[in-house]
Amino acid sequence: MDEEISIINTNTRNEKIKNFFVQNKKKIISVLGIIIILLISYFALGEYQDSKKIKISDSFNSITINYSESNKEKTAEDLIQIVKEKNSTYSPLSLYFIIDNEIINEKKTINELFDVIIYETSLDKEIKNLNIYKKALYNANDSNESELLNILNPLIKSESVWKSHALYLMAEFFYSKNEMQKSKEFFNQILNLENANQEIQLEAQKRLNRDLSE
Repeated sequence: MDEEISIINTNTRNEKIKNFFVQNKKKIISVLGIIIILLISYFALGEYQDSKKIKISDSFNSITINYSESNKEKTAEDLIQIVKEKNSTYSPLSLYFIIDNEIINEKKTINELFDVIIYETSLDKEIKNLNIYKKALYNANDSNESELLNILNPLIKSESVWKSHALYLMAEFFYSKNEMQKSKEFFNQILNLENANQEIQLEAQKRLNRDLSE
């Protein structure tokens, strides 16, 4: 008797499962189709991104190796295009190459490229902070207090490893303007900073002892 009941229950369960698949066949096929498409898209995207990275890498290497004064304008155009690709490795390197070799002299253009790197490119947090600091360095000689602080404030108000560098840049900026009290305040902030770069901290102490002691 128990065996017959067990057989009936099994048959009933199998029939329910069969009916479920029959009644929901279209939905199941649709879901499976979507899953397959998503998997194909995921792997295709990965291959596309890898291929794109290799293409950008090859392009950067070719541009920088073949750079000369005679092809300066074309080099500028090509490196700007790589910056606009927003690649985490080669976009910053392209901007650095432009600056180091003085390929573009227009400050406005360079700052716009820095903004692409800082605000539009996916970077590690401290790499982004490094580029903020580099932007400030680039602008330091031609900026006023407000402009320079506006660039550096994200670092000054953070716990970044580049904070002490930002404070030192502001301290030297005020020192060059003969604003000794403001300069001293920034140097002292470096000395009181727990995670300050040790070399920066040492230089700040030297400057305070040598030039800003009362």
